Amino acid sequence: MNFLSTRWGGWLFGALLSLLTACSSQTAPESNFVLLDGSRMSTSQLRGKVTLVNFWATSCTTCVAEMPQIIATYGKYQAQGFETVAVAMSYDPPSYVVNFAQTRQLPFKVAIDNTGEIAKTWGGVKLTPTTYLLDKHGAIVKRYVGEPNFVELHQWIEKLLAAT
Repeated sequence: MNFLSTRWGGWLFGALLSLLTACSSQTAPESNFVLLDGSRMSTSQLRGKVTLVNFWATSCTTCVAEMPQIIATYGKYQAQGFETVAVAMSYDPPSYVVNFAQTRQLPFKVAIDNTGEIAKTWGGVKLTPTTYLLDKHGAIVKRYVGEPNFVELHQWIEKLLAAT
């Protein structure tokens, strides 16, 4: 039996992982989103809410496959101060994004990154889906490239919503 398989080793590993995650968090970059309804929103307006920022594309099969779980996650937590912003990549035709959002009845904010500037500002996002989880203070606490582990994501969201 090694140390990590013991109760204390597992606890210590979890504590260190949490500490490293907390130490490595950075503030989300200031971005201005143009939403499908024509309104504008900035990253600073998300402060006070736990927020999921999901970079996606209609041509991305993983993005399309994960969208029902993102919708369900939003529905589960939005009344508790959770927000979701789905940012369509610059190469995604706006008409495809609008059609997708309407036919899937996306209940959260959807933005189109027409120029690619938002993806660039968020660390040069190129792969979709790429998802960021922000705490109430606007710090990035988790980044997923590919489909998130939704059980883990929900645990993070619950922890962040409970924090002051």
